[in-house]
Formats: sequence, C-alpha cells, structure tokens
Amino acid sequence: MANLDRLIEELCPDGVEYKTIEEIANLTMGTSPSGNTISENPNEGIEFHQGKSYFSDMMLQSSNVYTVAPVKLASAGSIIMSVRAPVGDSNITDREIAIGRGLCAMKGKESLDTKFLYYFIDANIHEIKKKSNGSTFESINTYDIKVMSIPIPPLPIQHEIVRILDKFTELTAELEAKLKTELETRKKQYEYYRDSLCDYSGRKGITFLSVADLFDFKNGLNKGKEFFGKGTPIVNFTDVFKKRWLTKDMLKGLVDVTPTEIDRYSAKKGDVFFTRTSETQEEIGMTSVLIDDVESCVFSGFVLRARPKTDYLLPKFCSYFFSARQIRQRIVQSSTFTTRALTSGPKLSRILVPIPPLSEQERIVAILDRFDALTTDISSGLPAEIEARRKQYEYYRDKLLTFKEKIA
Repeated sequence: MANLDRLIEELCPDGVEYKTIEEIANLTMGTSPSGNTISENPNEGIEFHQGKSYFSDMMLQSSNVYTVAPVKLASAGSIIMSVRAPVGDSNITDREIAIGRGLCAMKGKESLDTKFLYYFIDANIHEIKKKSNGSTFESINTYDIKVMSIPIPPLPIQHEIVRILDKFTELTAELEAKLKTELETRKKQYEYYRDSLCDYSGRKGITFLSVADLFDFKNGLNKGKEFFGKGTPIVNFTDVFKKRWLTKDMLKGLVDVTPTEIDRYSAKKGDVFFTRTSETQEEIGMTSVLIDDVESCVFSGFVLRARPKTDYLLPKFCSYFFSARQIRQRIVQSSTFTTRALTSGPKLSRILVPIPPLSEQERIVAILDRFDALTTDISSGLPAEIEARRKQYEYYRDKLLTFKEKIA
C-alpha cells in the first residue's frame, strides 16, 4: 500500500480524470450464430459460449459446443460478462472465444488495464443491476454499462492496484476455501448426530404411531399472480424447501386473501409443511415446521400442511426428525415419479413416527440447536466468519478503486 500511496502522490496528486466505459474500452455484444455449422470437434471451429449456460459450467471452463466463424469474437484477455440472469457474472478469458446472446465482452484501450476495469465493474455491478429489466428474465441494457463513469489513474497505478487486488483475492479465496472445508466438516458432523439422535429403530420402550394418527393433512391456497405481493404472510414452497423451521421474520411472501381463505388455509405454530412436488425424487417432501405464531398466516398450494392432532411431538423436534436421513428415505420411497416427483397426504400418512418422552425431545433439540448455530446461522459460527472476510475484501477493493476527480 505504501508504494501505491507514493505513486498517487507522484503521478496524480490533484486527482484523476473520469471517463465512460464506452470511451475507454472496446465493447462487443454477443449474438446467436446464424448459418454456422455446429460441431462437437474442437479442432473444427472456435469455442462458443452463450448466456447463462456459459457461467453455470464453472466460468471459462471448456464447452462442448463449437461453431464455425463468422461469429462475434472476444479476444484473449477480454472480460466476459453476463447481461442476462445471472446478471453481472463475469470473468476474464485466457483465449479467443465466440460469444452468443446474453454475453458481452470488454477490453480496455491503451490507457486502461482490462484487469483494472474488471475489478471496477465487479465493485460497481450493483449500480447496473438496479436498472435491470426483469420482464421475462433479469437482463441489463448495455447502454447502462457504456455510460458508467470510471476513474482513469495513470497505468502504473492501475497495475499496482491490480497486483494488490490479485493478491488479496488469492488470499481471500484460500481462507474461504479453508473455512468452507471446516464448515462442510461441521455440517457432516451435525448430520451424523441428527440422524443418530433421531433414529429409534430397534430401541425398546418407544411407541410408534403413523403420520395419520398424528397429523391431519390439507392442500394449500391457489390464487392468481395478481393477489401476491401484499396482504397477509404466506408459507411458500421456497420457504419449506430451504428452511427446516420457520419463524415470523423468515416469511417474506404476502398474499391478499379473504377471511374465509384465512380460516381454511391457516398456518399455525406447530404445523408441519411438506413440499408436494419436485423435479427429482430425492428432493420430494422437504419439510419445515412453523415454530412461531403468525397472525392470519396461510400456506401455498405447492405445499401440504400437516396439522398436529396431539401434543406428543414438540415443533422443533419435528423439524429435526423429518429432515433426518432415515425419515427422508421413507418420504422419498412413498412418493411417485412420472415427469415430476409427487407426494400427498395419503402417501405420507403410512409412515411410522417414534414418540419419545418430551424430556428426551427437549434434550435432542438442545443438542442440535447448538450444532445448527455453528453451521447455518449467519450471525454466529463459520458462515459469519466467511461473510466477514468477504466484506473485508469488498471494503479494501472499493477503497482502492476510489479516486478524487481531477477538476479541469
């Protein structure tokens, strides 16, 4: 950093000039190839990437699709950025490639280090995303990229900033990789204890009841898109699929419903929800439990509500038990699969559930809550450490890329 401060004081003590990206870089928009021959032989043409699929395959890794020129080409050392969902994903290619719709290529002119431009766009992509158009899918207008203002310090300063950020990026990535490895280890440890603590097969003195004896099932609310975005809280498919339990603060969806619908499709503390359908059988019947009282809450037609008929099971115990490996296997085995995996109340009703004493359930919940805090709670444990490292990197990156503007 001392060397950078010296360069700034020596080369631009009064500030730097700002220019638009269009003025200082060459931009190329990708297009769909027309009249070109598609080949699986990489020796016959130029590697071709298009849209989201380009970034989903570990950015800039080899593609199976090749096309014969003429096409829109991005030269080696160009920034390739997605202008359709996922908007803003970018990387720098080390070779000449052909780019299709949904991508643009950028390369700095003589006075702009392309890697400097890459870091600047990465730091400011949120400003472009604010203008994104999500009519059918998220996309951005290249005009908004072209008119973005960028500081142009002398090249020695750009090179020094790139050197610092390259090293910082490398160190951050190494640390994140170590933290993620540790997090994955703890998750496996958590899953092991959850599965062991919730496995009552072969245990003496434990009563088993069917899901039908313990819960009443009901399908959820179906309404048109115009009813969503306002009104009362709703338990949606994604809530149930992603979270093993739900609190009032976790429910972000809203729906406009009548008093009759609130009564018919109510969601109450202790209700267990199952996803009804999935693209894969392994992900069918994901479960979440509402552990808060939420006024006037309802639930979506894409999930099933299982309302307790007894007080034999604690809500939080249900959240852990129904996500354990052995019960997940039974849920999957009870589902059907044609074009999509499906489950229903009658299919789930035959599954047997152990009824341990409430004191035993409380003990299990206390143990697993501690494991969960270490692995999934963003406010504590390793995820918070990873997030802190990312914020630290972003802070120094943004500071390095901020310059006083030179007054003409």
